[in-house]
Amino acid sequence: MASGEADWPAHVPETRPWRQTHRGGTIEDRTLSEVLTMRPPLIAQVDLQVTPAVSVATETCIREVAALDHMPGADLKALETLLLRTESVASSKIERIEATVDDFARALHGTRSNASATSMVAAAEALVAMINSVEGGADLEVEHLLMAHQALMADDAHERADAGRFRDLQNWIGGSDYSPRIAWFVPPAAETVSGYLEDLVAFANRTDLPILAQAAVVHAQFESIHPFTDGNGRIGRALINAVLRRRGATRHVVVPVASALVARRDEYFGLLTQYREGRIEPLILAFSTAATVAARESQVTARRIAEMPEVWQLAVGARRGSAASRLLDGLAAAPVFSADDAVQTVGGPVSSVYSAIEKLLDAGVIRPLTRRTRNQVWGASDVLDELEALGARIAATAATERTASE
Repeated sequence: MASGEADWPAHVPETRPWRQTHRGGTIEDRTLSEVLTMRPPLIAQVDLQVTPAVSVATETCIREVAALDHMPGADLKALETLLLRTESVASSKIERIEATVDDFARALHGTRSNASATSMVAAAEALVAMINSVEGGADLEVEHLLMAHQALMADDAHERADAGRFRDLQNWIGGSDYSPRIAWFVPPAAETVSGYLEDLVAFANRTDLPILAQAAVVHAQFESIHPFTDGNGRIGRALINAVLRRRGATRHVVVPVASALVARRDEYFGLLTQYREGRIEPLILAFSTAATVAARESQVTARRIAEMPEVWQLAVGARRGSAASRLLDGLAAAPVFSADDAVQTVGGPVSSVYSAIEKLLDAGVIRPLTRRTRNQVWGASDVLDELEALGARIAATAATERTASE
């Protein structure tokens, strides 16, 4: 541990018996008889004291997050929608799940899309479930983790059988698919998961800790417990925004921290390793930097979204109160829609709704997301482009940022 760093208990190695349950791999995989797991410390009552430099970084971060959450003149519903989706896309990309923004938009509307886009939408649903569980400062509960995992994995062809269930087998990260023989991290045994998660939520429900530092530690500890067969990274990153919401740092939006983390993916995994060694300050500093960058760039997005409706009205030349104008009014908050959605939003004759859609299409305000003639789905071009641009801006800035620990 570097001089002056906060004291934090390191993980403890524990040798456990191992027996392969699904035959395969090399002879070394098949004959492995024991495995070295890493047991995290219990943290519910651990004192978390950080150095002044780290404290300044976390306080700066929370100020930027608060500024984002209270952007004057911002359409907070539209901003919440876009930031939620930005975070879900980036969190999925950390797991090497990639899809185009239009694929993602199609999947958002329930339209048949590729598996990666569908997985991104599931990540958004899991994040919403996690945040909703702690609205108004409600305590996080172990059951909320199961609910979020159910939302994430319910439609996954390979993992749906384990959706909403904690693992009952030993898992591992990296190395062979057949045994933990050369894994770079082996979480604690399955029978310890329940106790560890009770301890984790007790820590997450404390109110005497620096908010950003608490969120970073909750995430890292969850990743060490690794309680699910799959989806741990996305649920763990959802916990970051859950802590921010529970502690009142945000009330309206999520902070797309994952967009910054994906830009320095290898470093992010290295920070988790340092946490396991008992070094938490590099993790907290890096998360402070990531969230600060994400909040500042998201403020740019908030201003852009606020300007979009007026630009659209001018482009379309829509008369106030017309079907086209009414369709534009809700477009920023609901940027992906079908003809049926438009009819419900606008009301009036169906012919006028279709005429309004044509006007928006001709003006370039919307673009078709499907090729079919019936039940067509459209997306607001500026909003979808900003979804992609925000993630790219955060990643580009984060890639060049250096924390005080470097």
